[in-house]
Amino acid sequence: MVIREHFEVGESAITLIGPAECMAAAKEAVFRARDSILRRIAEEPYFHTSFEPLPYEGGDRTIERMSTAAAAAGVGPMASVAGTVAWEAVEAMASAGASLALADNGGDIAMVCDRTVTVGIHSGGPLAGLGLSIPPRSEVLGICSSSARVGPSISLGESHVCTVISEDVSLADACATSLGNMVRNDDEDHLKECLQSVLDIPGIIAAMANVGEKLAIVGDMPRLVGVKGSEDLITKRTLTV
Repeated sequence: MVIREHFEVGESAITLIGPAECMAAAKEAVFRARDSILRRIAEEPYFHTSFEPLPYEGGDRTIERMSTAAAAAGVGPMASVAGTVAWEAVEAMASAGASLALADNGGDIAMVCDRTVTVGIHSGGPLAGLGLSIPPRSEVLGICSSSARVGPSISLGESHVCTVISEDVSLADACATSLGNMVRNDDEDHLKECLQSVLDIPGIIAAMANVGEKLAIVGDMPRLVGVKGSEDLITKRTLTV
């Protein structure tokens, strides 16, 4: 049976969707990823605070993913922390046999799905009720967002929401942060330049930015759909359970 379960640990507030019997594996993966990150911070305190990429030559997969994504996007490694943790959770569920597995870590989402799933994009702005229709897929997909208006994360820009899609979930998260930092106004040329700079990074599938009433999109973005319901449920789903 597919269930939705929300749990919080430290700074992570994660919603999991998948088979009930795979939830324990997802949670264990979250704890392992967090342990790796806390160890790295103890070894290198700037890992936690840097706004710039930091070199890493160790063998920890979680830290490698964060550091590699940060280098590609030109941001600090913690810019990809939420997406990376979500990625680890979904991989664990998939390894445990889940064909539908989704982890939403504060709006940074990793997923595999054996049916169409609608992901709501909560902007806190005038374009409320916007969502993405994700067709079935067996490979992990990352849908990550950054906002200067919603949530506690630091953004140096002015967007209501910037969303980036990649099969590399750490990269999607880091690039969403980078895009959010770049977007300062709703000028069309400015938005086009910011979005194209992200799309040019190898591995990025699509990106979009909402500033005020303007929405700009580049790349192979999934179909936009209307989403009804409470905006505090960032992840929406239509499932036959």
